[in-house]
Amino acid sequence: MGPAALPGGLYAITDSRLVPADQLLEQVAAAIRGGARVIQYRDKSAPAEQRWQQAAALLGCCRAQGVPLIINDDIALASAIDADGVHLGEQDDTVQQARAQLGEAAIIGVSCYNRIERATTAASAGADYVAFGRFFASNSKPDAVSAEPELLQQARALMSLPIVAIGGITPDNGASLIAAGADNLAAIHGVFGQADVTTAARNYAALFTL
Repeated sequence: MGPAALPGGLYAITDSRLVPADQLLEQVAAAIRGGARVIQYRDKSAPAEQRWQQAAALLGCCRAQGVPLIINDDIALASAIDADGVHLGEQDDTVQQARAQLGEAAIIGVSCYNRIERATTAASAGADYVAFGRFFASNSKPDAVSAEPELLQQARALMSLPIVAIGGITPDNGASLIAAGADNLAAIHGVFGQADVTTAARNYAALFTL
């Protein structure tokens, strides 16, 4: 059995600063109703027990809707709840370590920032998708390195892996990144920082039907 494919479309990332713990499940369900195709659980501050409980609850919600749940930066947590995959940053474990612990079917993604060589290395190591950004000013990561849409074109010419764009992406500016080669648009504040999460997600999802 080979790795599962990352579905194209809106890739919604949770943020404990935007969503109170007691609303997390409800908000993620709302994002999925609006058309989110991938959910990433991202919480770097909560106690381990709380993170396990939240991630396990989210997995049940996502499985019921046929949407993969990716865990940010925590292979052990992904393994413990049998999540669909893990997303790795530069300071995290390697693709090989994640694959060894999570198995061949896991979806493993890698943050590549604005570096095409990091993406080709990740692809060679067996990553299932690569992520670039930030492309625009970002509420969630204001200090992140900047990337240009041309980077997506370069990556698309070099690899067939799904490409995720992240960083300040809105329904108003996201279409240009899809045109440049992005298979997924990742959003944090643009989804979970909005009063109506379902509508916010729907506005992103609509970009993939243009």
